[in-house]
Amino acid sequence: MCGIVAAVAARNIVPVLIEGLMKLEYRGYDSAGLALLNPTLTRLRSVGRVAELAAQAAGQVAHHGIAHTRWATHGVPSERNAHPHVSAGLAVVHNGIIENYAELKQELVAEGYVFASDTDTEVIAHLVRHTLKSTPDLFEAVRLAKARLIGAYAIAVLQEWDDAIVVARHGAPLLLGLGDDGSYAASDASALLQVTRRMIYLEDGDVAELRRDGVRIVGADGAAANVPADRPVNESTLSADDVELGDYTHYMQKEIFEQPQALAATLEMIGGAQTLSPNLFGVAAPEMLAGVKSVLILACGTSYHSGLVARYWIEQLAGIPCSVEIASEYRYRISVPNPEQLVVAISQSGETADTLASVKHARALGMGRTLAICNVAESAIVRECA
Repeated sequence: MCGIVAAVAARNIVPVLIEGLMKLEYRGYDSAGLALLNPTLTRLRSVGRVAELAAQAAGQVAHHGIAHTRWATHGVPSERNAHPHVSAGLAVVHNGIIENYAELKQELVAEGYVFASDTDTEVIAHLVRHTLKSTPDLFEAVRLAKARLIGAYAIAVLQEWDDAIVVARHGAPLLLGLGDDGSYAASDASALLQVTRRMIYLEDGDVAELRRDGVRIVGADGAAANVPADRPVNESTLSADDVELGDYTHYMQKEIFEQPQALAATLEMIGGAQTLSPNLFGVAAPEMLAGVKSVLILACGTSYHSGLVARYWIEQLAGIPCSVEIASEYRYRISVPNPEQLVVAISQSGETADTLASVKHARALGMGRTLAICNVAESAIVRECA
């Protein structure tokens, strides 16, 4: 899964971007890069670990920047396909997939734009630049360009003649961080704990402008009239220990060795209780669980395998039917919705795009009873199932 970090601040934001990317390494990636304004646009990219990018960035000083870790979807892992992608003095990082990129690319090539990568992301860079010819305001250009994109995405856009960074999301997680000395954005709260705990979770369709003195957000409903959207500020409760790699070689090793402690902590309250109360799953659980006739588990990869094991336990102990679906397939087939079915989403990071999309699909079908099993309390899937 790709990761985004963006910053506009009075401090040197290069260390912030690098540390943010390191906090996102648990997602898995094949390349990394960043774009800085100091004062013209500087782009650094590398294939492999963030540490290699950090070595390239040593000594760099900037107050505006965007950074990215990439998991290849279009084009092989290589420096030419690594983000950010640029168009003249404009740079873009992007999570997700642009489903209509081929049509947009054909249109932009006809307009004379030259593509230097095999990615769908480069389409966004050229499209925003093309829109700027008739709409010189970056915020408005991103908003108009975004309206032409089909797919799930989160983007951050930087240009060398502007003091702001503009971000937008549709279907992929993106949040803002409000610091004392600037404004930040990331695809995961863990990337911003180094600078702030005050977070704003953007909603689908939101476009936001980051400046040193604050942020401006316009939602899909008020976009045409450019009406600011009111989004609540949340105080993150994540601790540094939750996201630090520590002495482990990689995050999978950390998770394996932390399993006994994690299970003990999870079961501590249940083991000490006289009865098993639905409230253990949250204040809304008693009402939500009442009348559940069956369970549907949605997950990908190893989480899917966990769901297969859980099916035996649920049917044996709860005595109700349980089915398990690969999330990436569930939302693309015709299924029979059941409003009395409990939908359980399993995800290590809570940001698994296919699992998040499958939960939204189940909700759209009228299946509003949802439960998340996840390692990250403030992730997108947990918030979607809240």
